[in-house]
This record gives sequence, structure tokens and C-alpha cells, in this order.
Amino acid sequence: MLKLKLDNLLKRFIKGKRVHLKAVGVAIVIILIVICFKGITGRDGSVHARTEIASESTQDKATGETDQVQTEDQTTQVLPVAKKGETIMNTADVKDKANFYAVEFTEESEIFTRIKGKSYKDNCTVPLSDLRYLHVLHVGFDGKTHDGEIICNKYIADDLLEIFEELYEAKYPIEKIKLVDEYDADDEASMADNNSSSFNFRYISYTTKISKHGYGLAMDINTLYNPYVKTVNGKLSIEPANAADYVDRSKDFDYKIDEDDLVYKLFIAHGFEWGGSWKSSKDYQHFEVPDSVVKTLYK
Repeated sequence: MLKLKLDNLLKRFIKGKRVHLKAVGVAIVIILIVICFKGITGRDGSVHARTEIASESTQDKATGETDQVQTEDQTTQVLPVAKKGETIMNTADVKDKANFYAVEFTEESEIFTRIKGKSYKDNCTVPLSDLRYLHVLHVGFDGKTHDGEIICNKYIADDLLEIFEELYEAKYPIEKIKLVDEYDADDEASMADNNSSSFNFRYISYTTKISKHGYGLAMDINTLYNPYVKTVNGKLSIEPANAADYVDRSKDFDYKIDEDDLVYKLFIAHGFEWGGSWKSSKDYQHFEVPDSVVKTLYK
């Protein structure tokens, strides 16, 4: 009896075990199918896992390139647009061509209307085509950036643009850079207001010779603090007249131009001569091209 019972129990166990093992096997197969399916489709069953990673990488790369392009666009200079009777001349070796540039202008230009009958007088012997309008930036005595305007001869246009950009980068203080025409081409009024300028068709003081300014081949800087000084008939002549406090160059004061000054070094490096080196007179504000250049350009 005991043996029979044991045999029956063994048969039941084996039979149950088989059923159990079969169920476990089916479950394992189902689990493997689910795992494989997830690996192919991803959690939402829509995108392949590897494709998703590749897509993210491509998107990141595309975003990076887009960001890079945007950064380049943000730093791209917006160059000036020529107006009627004007041609932009960006030939100078300057970094910031959006703010340091030259303009060739004709009688149709608004620029000409500003200077006609003033710095460009009716008896002016310099062809209009020889002149250039310059736009520059400068640091004023207030420490802020200001727009500057210059009219000069085309021969020195690039030099001036390069010089003034270096002065601006060095934060060299220049109070005003305006066209002398804002003072009705009155040189004394312009200098007395400490204005820095170039072209003004006129003659050298106490002579009948055309000034280098008359050709646009000279530049004056911080004129009040760096006057023109000459003894005439035994009397000291000071231009501007309100600059008497700055005649004695042995004194130490702000905005004084001497041979250690940056503006002196830059103009000399570009081939200009300094009026402060003259013997018969002193023009501390003044930088000009050599006489040989004028003779070559205007025989």
C-alpha cells in the first residue's frame, strides 16, 4: 500500500512539474520577445533606439552649427551704405570698417552742401575728387565714445583712418573731431573750441602760400592745448588766442603733444612731419605731409 501511494505521489509530482516547467518556459519566451521588441522600437514603440541617439547627435551638431552661424552673424560688421553722389572707400588697413571708413563724394552729395562756400571756397584750387570724407570714432574728454568727421586729401585718407583707429583703441583722449564748416570755416573759432580738423582751404598765417590744410594734407589735434606760436614783428602771436596757458611746453599738463606722446609717434610712423619741430615757429597741434609730397601732387 505504501509503495502504491508513493508511486501515485511521484506520478502526480512529475506531471505537475512538467506543467510548471512548461509554464515557466512559455513565460521566458514571452519575456525575451518583449525585450527584443523594446530594443527595436524604444519605449513608445515609434523610434529605433540607435536611430534616436543618432538623431539627437545630428540635432546637437546642427544646433551647434546654427549657434556658430548666429554668433558669426552677430559679429558681422554692418558696413555703411553709399548715398547719392557718394562712394564708400574701404581700402584702409583697419579692423572696424563699419566705423572707420572714407567716402568719395561729388557735388550731388549732401557732404558737399555742408562745405560749399565754407571750407571749400569758390576760389579753392583743389579738385573735389581729391577730397575724402572720413568717419571715425574717438574717446572724448568725458571718457565716452563719439563719432568724428574729417575731410582730408585722398592721399592721406587711409593713413588717418589707421591712425585714428589706433588712437581710439588706446583710448587716447580727443575732445572734438568736427568739420571746420561747423564753425563757418573760421579756423580761430575751431581751434579755440579745441576742435581737431584737417581740410580748410586757406593760406598760411601772415603769408600768401596755401596752407597744407588748404590741400587737406595736414591734421590738427587738440588745438587749444597745442597752439601755433610765432613771433611776428617782435610780438608773440598765439593761435588760438585763448591758448596762452599752454605756450610754455616745459610745463606738465593734460593733452600736451610732445615727442613721447602716442599721437606724435603714430603720425611720424605714417610719414607726417610735426609742427612742434619747426624752428621759426611752433605748431604743436599740427601734423602734415612733407613739402616734396605737395610738389609732386600739385605742381
